[in-house]
Amino acid sequence: MLLQWSVEQLQPYVTQTREEILAVLEVPPRPGLGDVAFPCYALAREWRKPPDAIAEELAARFNEGASGVSAQAAGPYLNLSFDPQQWAPKLLAAALAHDYGHSAVGQGQRVIIDMSSPNIAKPFGVGHLRSTMIGNALANLYRISGYEVVTVNHIGDWGTQFGKLMEAYKRWGNEEVLKEAPIRESLRLYVKFHEETEEDDTLEAEARRWFWRLENGDAEALRLWQYFVSVSLEEFERVYARLGVKFDHTLGESFYNDKMEAVVSQLRELELLEESDGAQVVRLDDEGVPPCLILKSDGTTIYPTRDLATALYRKTEMNGDLLLYVVGGEQKLHFQQVFHVLKRMGVGWSHQCRHIPFGLMKIDGRKMSTRKGQVVYLDEVLDEAVRKAEEIIEEKNAALDNRREVAEAVGIGAIVFGDLKHNRMLEVDFSLDEAIKFEGETGPYVQYTAARGYKLLKTGMDKGLAVDEILQDGVYLYSAAAWECLKMVAAYPAAIEEALRVHEPSVLARHLLEVSKSFNRFYNQDRVITESSEETLAKLGIVAAAVQVLRSGLQLLGVKSPQQI
Repeated sequence: MLLQWSVEQLQPYVTQTREEILAVLEVPPRPGLGDVAFPCYALAREWRKPPDAIAEELAARFNEGASGVSAQAAGPYLNLSFDPQQWAPKLLAAALAHDYGHSAVGQGQRVIIDMSSPNIAKPFGVGHLRSTMIGNALANLYRISGYEVVTVNHIGDWGTQFGKLMEAYKRWGNEEVLKEAPIRESLRLYVKFHEETEEDDTLEAEARRWFWRLENGDAEALRLWQYFVSVSLEEFERVYARLGVKFDHTLGESFYNDKMEAVVSQLRELELLEESDGAQVVRLDDEGVPPCLILKSDGTTIYPTRDLATALYRKTEMNGDLLLYVVGGEQKLHFQQVFHVLKRMGVGWSHQCRHIPFGLMKIDGRKMSTRKGQVVYLDEVLDEAVRKAEEIIEEKNAALDNRREVAEAVGIGAIVFGDLKHNRMLEVDFSLDEAIKFEGETGPYVQYTAARGYKLLKTGMDKGLAVDEILQDGVYLYSAAAWECLKMVAAYPAAIEEALRVHEPSVLARHLLEVSKSFNRFYNQDRVITESSEETLAKLGIVAAAVQVLRSGLQLLGVKSPQQI
């Protein structure tokens, strides 16, 4: 908000457009340097002066006519300082609006987000958390920005892995054991298959035969497949419920089986298919990308075929304006190939398809591997996080009535926030002990800060004070701590905008940490509840604005915010 106001203050003195000014404005690294910094490098050619001299001249001109804002040259920068007594009430009034942070920038556009996408008959491990919660956060960011959002869980319910699982079940499986623990037994069989292939080179061929039978409607293969799918979906839905994640559509890869032949036919008609070692591929030499495999040598389909059919369906049937795929970075080449093939097919919207990659997640330095059975079940991690959270809450507030419910929100929130605070492309080495702490850069720290603020508001309400009666006089809002807190609160819409622009939930998570730090400094340095009703009411306005931003921001990230902890 201060950035937009700074544009208005600067426009009379420079020839740049609003957009050009806004694009270069910065927040100084220290409060003592001012509130907003304007670099003067871009003016050097026009003014025919070095940036330092331009900053000095601009400061002199600015201070002659400005009111409530002062300017100071700092090398090549012009630093602007806003008078808190004049501007703090304006910041506060804007921040207390019920739709604060909302925008209509995406109005009339539909974005389809492919997220989570676990594989059938495999456990929902910690590794699935990233796609699920990054996708969920992006969906929320798009919604608050005015887009129509459609979330799709693209379940991995087709492919040669089912052939492997069926062959393993026929050789080493037990129906009673499978019914008792379907996911864990499926994982055991899948791991055993890969262990045995080191000694028996016929297994892979048998697995391919089973998948061929499945694709051709074999009754036994279909029966086994349907069983694996049903028990897996039941398990997934239970985990999603704990995470608070919902999908508009859950469509497995098998949904597109009857749509792939049309894709293959179209590729043939366009003369894009070529034979390579018995398989059918689309060559992408001009794009500097390896050939995209469409049909294997035995005539069965493969991932790119299904993803081409999926993209076409989402564009033509689901009417998506923007197609996002929140999938791990290891699939970068795959999506490059698919998007290039779409472009060669002549669709004019291939540029509207975007892969949103992310790095791997490790647990205490260990990389997950389903084939080797190195899986940390997400449910077990959630249970442990809730247990640890409940222990801490009991120490802090043993009298809390709904302790288990709060522990569930804090424990799961710690895991989600602990992931989303990292740049999505970084490899995350997750530590539960670090994530569950109530101090430092953690989810519980932000949740506890919001609960602290809510307690102050309740104290004010118990005294008969209503924070919607904001004082227009900034006499109680200009302390250094109050002003810094308000500035952080005022930067919330910009944080949402930037997080969406770069598809990076960590931008929002990091901002919530900064809001929490500035609020806690305000809380510790300024008495909020005082003998003066007017002073208390003014300060409670800051508290209400900070609480609203923290709770709203946590909700966007998919984290609950208990009123008491």
